[in-house]
Formats: sequence, C-alpha cells, structure tokens
Amino acid sequence: MKRLLIDAGNTRIKWGLQQGGTWTALPHVHSEQADTLAALVSALPDVDSVWVSNVAGEEVAAHIHAACERRAWPVHFLRAQAQQCGVSNGYQSPGKLGSDRWAALIAARQLSITASLVVTCGTATTIDALSAKGVFMGGLILPGITLMQDSLYRNTAQLRSPAGHYADFPTATPDAIFSGALQATAGAIERQYALLADPGATVLLGGGAADLLQGYLTLPVRQEKDLVLLGIKLIAVEAGER
Repeated sequence: MKRLLIDAGNTRIKWGLQQGGTWTALPHVHSEQADTLAALVSALPDVDSVWVSNVAGEEVAAHIHAACERRAWPVHFLRAQAQQCGVSNGYQSPGKLGSDRWAALIAARQLSITASLVVTCGTATTIDALSAKGVFMGGLILPGITLMQDSLYRNTAQLRSPAGHYADFPTATPDAIFSGALQATAGAIERQYALLADPGATVLLGGGAADLLQGYLTLPVRQEKDLVLLGIKLIAVEAGER
C-alpha cells in the first residue's frame, strides 16, 4: 500500500510518500503557495490513497483535494476522534481538537510508553499532555517564538525589528524581545511538565523552532520532527490500509 501523507500547517505543507517502512520526504511547500500543488502532484508516482491533516484552512484543503482528484486518488482528511490508535481524547468536544495535534499525540503514544508532553513549535506553540495510559489530558496553545516577537514589533510604535540574541538579563531591546519570547515558551513547557507530575515523563519536541528551543529546556527532551506525519500513517494503518 503506497500513500501520500500530507501535514498542511499554517506556514508550511510537509508531505512525503510512504510504503511499508520506506519513507521519501518531498520538498516543503509554503501554505500560501498551495495553488502549486496540482503541478507538483502531477509529477509524482501513482499512490493508492492520500491522508491529510489540514489546519491551514478551506482554501488549502480545496487545492489538495483538486490536485489529488486529477489523479483519481482517494483523499482522507483527518478529524480528531474520541478514541483512536490507543489514544483517548479528553477534549470537551473531541472533534474540535486540531487534526495536527491529534496525529502528533497518536505518534507520541507509539514512540513512548511513559507519560509525554508533546510540544510543537511552529507558527503557534502547542503543549499537549498525554498520560502513561494514553489519555490526552489537555494542552496549551500560545504564539510561536517568531509570532511573539512580530506582534510586539507590529503593535508597538517605538520598536523596530532587528535580530535579537539570547541573554539571561538582556541590556538591549532586540535581545530583550527575543529572550522574552524564548523564556516565555520554555517556561510554559517547564510549567506544564511540572503539572504533569510524572518524573518519568518525556518531552517530545518538534516544529521549526525545536533546535533553537531544546538548548534552553532543563527537561528530558527528545526531538521528533515528523510526529504529525507518523501519526497520519498510524491512523491510515488502523483504518485498514496495510
């Protein structure tokens, strides 16, 4: 069974071809350039099905659907379930949990038998708690590190946007803004880890800012850059596509 797996996020569309244990990543596409997908898909080898997590909006979903329809490939858009792949969804309305967060939780369940804090650092930062029994306990959403900085520069007349550098006690405004965004993110992760109250828990860290953030966390951290795509694959397998 050969699949095209797609993780359409707010900034980038990550995707690749998967068959059995073989995985071939494809070059990322900016979400704002989703109209180029038809041409890109037309150049791919044939697949049996397409599985998609999309949080980038209806227009991106329409481009994905149209591109695959031209190849007559069946497309499955994921939606969070009350229970799937060994994970129980503790959200008040399970279907309203983002499909990317759900897929990442499912991947985390396969990767770790301990409790986990599943952190994705992209346009937004999500910090989701998964118990050792596979129960999604809830999570946080906060602006990503870049978005925090941009919001200050955009909404504060006296500020400009030169690159800042980290300092424990910054003495220049760009450094203060960068360090503040980094410390706010790291602090939120460390606070949620403490609230999880499980000393054996692992932090699974992904997203574009993972490399930057990992060095500032005093926790057991494991980087996993393709959690959402792994989760999509697991969902497809459980659906009966071996």
